[in-house]
Amino acid sequence: MNNPAKTTARLLGAGLRALLALTVLCGVLYPLAVTGVAQALLPDKANGSEVTHDGRVVGSALIGQRYDLPPKDGEESPGPDLRLFQPRPSEGLGTNSVNTRYTLLLSGATNLSGDSRVLTARVAGTKAAVVRDNSVPGHPVDPADVPADAVTSSASGLDPHISPEYARLQARRVAERNGLPYERVARLVREHTEGRVLGFMGEPRVNVLALNTALRELAGGGSAPRR
Repeated sequence: MNNPAKTTARLLGAGLRALLALTVLCGVLYPLAVTGVAQALLPDKANGSEVTHDGRVVGSALIGQRYDLPPKDGEESPGPDLRLFQPRPSEGLGTNSVNTRYTLLLSGATNLSGDSRVLTARVAGTKAAVVRDNSVPGHPVDPADVPADAVTSSASGLDPHISPEYARLQARRVAERNGLPYERVARLVREHTEGRVLGFMGEPRVNVLALNTALRELAGGGSAPRR
């Protein structure tokens, strides 16, 4: 006759041994193996695709950031640093009170519909600011030339790229603000334009952090933009 107490104890013992074995295998050995392989084969990607300049980390190639000046007295929010290329707008679902270099706490889109009055007003205001900030003497920006990514945030709100069209639109303003020849800045944009993945997926794009880091070096080796 089976002893219920012994049977229960045997089952509990087997369950605890299985729990301990799986904890060690899945919670210790497997993560260590994956981490070791990643660090050995893909250290850059495993560490977050960090971008360094002068020996310090200035951001990630995968996460967008803003390039703003400190707010002046009486201003509620900082204005863009017009010496640098600016990213896409970063309207999202949350307000970031910790890392003030970017206005998102939660990754996401605005979820505003195409006929939303809030979205329409926001796009119109952003478009007017893009035209105003990037018009230089002799080269006013035509509102019709402002690309969509200059006035709308991405689905994640953290897109580190802008379109080549938006980068070229900013090139004259960046050249003037840094005292650089326009053709040299335009060439810098071309050099940092990435093509479609595998030649057919996605769209050509420019990583803003990489472009601004190269711009700093071109303008005189100043410190790279920080995240």
